[in-house]
Amino acid sequence: MRFSLTYSPLLCPILFSFASQLHAAETTPPLASQCPIPSYANIANTAGKQVDENFIILSSIASIKKGAYAKFTGGVTLLNQNNTVVAEQLSVNRANSTVDANGNIHFQNNNIDIFADALNINQLQRTTSLNNTSYQLNGTAGHGSAAAINIASDSLSLIDSSFSTCYGPAPDWQMRASEIKISADKKSLQAYHARFRLFDVPILYVPYLSIPLSNERVSGFLYPKISSSNNSGLEIETPYYVNIADNMDATITPRYMSDRGTQLLTEFRYLHGLQAGQLDIEYLNRDKKISGNNDARYLARVQHIGTFSERFRAHVDYTTISDDNYLVDLGSSQFNANDAYLYQIGELAYFAENWQTTLKLQDFELLGNHQRSYKTVPQLEISSQQKLANFAGIIDLYSELSSFDSTDKSKPTAQRYHVEAGLLYPITTPAWFLNSELKLLQTNYRQKNLSDDSLLARNVSRTLPKFRIHGGVNFDRNLSLLNRDFNQTLEPQLQYLYIPEKEQSQIGLYDTTTLQDDYSGLFRDRRFSGIDRIAQANQVSWGVTSRLLTAENTEVLRFSLGRILYLDEGSFNDSDENALVDKSALAADIFMQLSRQWQFSADIQYNTDLGVTNKSQTTIDYLFANNQTIQLNHRYARDVSGESLEQMSLATNISIASRWQFVGRFTQDLQGKRSIETYAGLEYSSCCWGIRFTYHRNINSRIDDNKQINENRNAFDSSFNIQFVYNGINSNKSSNSVDDMFNSSIFGYKRPYFLNN
Repeated sequence: MRFSLTYSPLLCPILFSFASQLHAAETTPPLASQCPIPSYANIANTAGKQVDENFIILSSIASIKKGAYAKFTGGVTLLNQNNTVVAEQLSVNRANSTVDANGNIHFQNNNIDIFADALNINQLQRTTSLNNTSYQLNGTAGHGSAAAINIASDSLSLIDSSFSTCYGPAPDWQMRASEIKISADKKSLQAYHARFRLFDVPILYVPYLSIPLSNERVSGFLYPKISSSNNSGLEIETPYYVNIADNMDATITPRYMSDRGTQLLTEFRYLHGLQAGQLDIEYLNRDKKISGNNDARYLARVQHIGTFSERFRAHVDYTTISDDNYLVDLGSSQFNANDAYLYQIGELAYFAENWQTTLKLQDFELLGNHQRSYKTVPQLEISSQQKLANFAGIIDLYSELSSFDSTDKSKPTAQRYHVEAGLLYPITTPAWFLNSELKLLQTNYRQKNLSDDSLLARNVSRTLPKFRIHGGVNFDRNLSLLNRDFNQTLEPQLQYLYIPEKEQSQIGLYDTTTLQDDYSGLFRDRRFSGIDRIAQANQVSWGVTSRLLTAENTEVLRFSLGRILYLDEGSFNDSDENALVDKSALAADIFMQLSRQWQFSADIQYNTDLGVTNKSQTTIDYLFANNQTIQLNHRYARDVSGESLEQMSLATNISIASRWQFVGRFTQDLQGKRSIETYAGLEYSSCCWGIRFTYHRNINSRIDDNKQINENRNAFDSSFNIQFVYNGINSNKSSNSVDDMFNSSIFGYKRPYFLNN
């Protein structure tokens, strides 16, 4: 029997598309893939007609008083276009516009399945209430129970409720709350007086909690982080994400440190058209661990990159810091603890069809009592390449106007104008290449603030020609080796470079340092990064590379060997420049894919006259399935700032059981016979929860600064970190999985130190 009512729909659909809010590039697989999620078959529509906003009621028995009430029993089904209810009994009261049901109730829409003992629909108030319930959020692992569930047009309220993403009669973890609200607009879960339990053991109480639940950006708390270290004591971080707009967000993190106080970390990000940027501010009002100094400690960094039109681009990266030991004591996600400087740059570039120009401001904020670096205020660069008609050559032009200044008023300053003009003639074919260039280099200096005993001249003009020719040939052949077919290549190359010798001791060093020597460096056209020194060259560089390639073009072996032959023994007279080079160094590079699991790589610079190794790095990798790795690395340098360096490190990332993963990194100083860094992490992860333990021990830097904020530091700092992860709630890479540690270290990638180092 059917019973139809005409009224506006009472049960509006609630959109449970929950969100995890951090960086779009850092999302995880859909929550539904994390745990097997029960699915309930759609309640069948046997009405024989299309369901609309009106109710259609199906039942075995009906008792109806027209205009007053109706009672239904025996397999009752209530249908409309948004919701379906199955119950043993159902009654409709026309007088107060209500619907009541009881007995094995199943409420269903596209977003939730609810099982309850009783149901009430109030047409006038547009609400639905269910008592003594259990529920399942469709499309997610979220489920639980509630004494009552109240459904309004834009929210779902669960009274005296539980929530979990684990299944079974006793879920591994569970959150209970006096009330849980789920908003269709905010796409988040809000819990009041939330109590978390792990294996039925209470572990956390939170008066209020807002949690994004899926892969969209919504405001809410991220995973808290709890750690302990010698440096700061017990640390607790509770980040809160704010979704300001579709193109704008922020993360605010109170960081409690038992030995230092409470620090506030803020991150603000924006994206507008082709403009993007980030502002980070870290602030500690007073560091309790530093006696006799009540100054605030802070770090501020602004980054921006953008394209204003098809031709204009801008880039800004500026950081300031309260004191030199800030990174050592407090650490920061922006930099490494052992960084010696903060790079600061602002540049505006214009790109035309055949030329471009860049206006640049560049500086370094040095940490510690080091010699002050130079800054460019400003530097203007213009470059152009123009093809010649009826000729394969290219006219190449580069010019630069730079002004160098320093905060050290005893150091000289300078204005420098440099121009390079020449002809390039490149020839490239699949079998061979030959690149030739002829250039004239003109540089003018105007140097100021010179001391009476300075060797520098106030005005210097330097003119140098440069000739370079670089060619190579590619040979290949089929080769059968160890019952396997390969393609072997032989790639010899040769370069001649000529630059006449020129006295340059009257020029200061403003942005120039020696470049790293390796195999690829054999074919550079300069020895220094800047142009304050242009090295004399009358030299021939030779090199040869051979590769073994499989039929799938996979490289299984590569070997390169080369050196520079110096035809003249010219050098600089200024001993401070360290300009003399090793005339006897061989540079080699090798890579071997020994098997599917084993890889070997090495590069070396060897002095054949002295019979010693100048630099080397050797790496052995063992690769498991699913990106598991064990790596052994050895590094050696005979002369680094007057001292030799030799280090060995072991890094691993392996699964030790179906749900357990271990990562570790150990770095040993073989010269000093001491550990430099120890890093270990252990992670347990099921489909619905996980726990992470990490341990880190590293050398504690000691920076002498004017504020003397370097007292009472231990030689090493040790820290321990523990983190719970509730999979299915806000699960993404922001939680710093233990796997991320494999690529992390206090010794991260560095830019060249300063403009003149």
